[in-house]
Amino acid sequence: MKRIMAACLEQTAHFLIKEDLPHEAAVRAVRAEYEHYQNQMRRNRTEFRVLEELEQSDGSLVVKLKKQYNSYDCGPYMEEA
Repeated sequence: MKRIMAACLEQTAHFLIKEDLPHEAAVRAVRAEYEHYQNQMRRNRTEFRVLEELEQSDGSLVVKLKKQYNSYDCGPYMEEA
């Protein structure tokens, strides 16, 4: 029998711009979507840490992060780079 002691996900999320919007509005929408994503994790009490945010030349955003898996303890994973 096994028991999971700690679990953490490392993700890379690409927040894409919407092609049907003017460029400035699309960039604002990407930022709003990213903020909504972070707020949703906070509301759900999901532990997370942003490792890197990379704005692309087209205005989209690539975010590398570590986040809690389900409700498992993250253990030492959050401290590791």
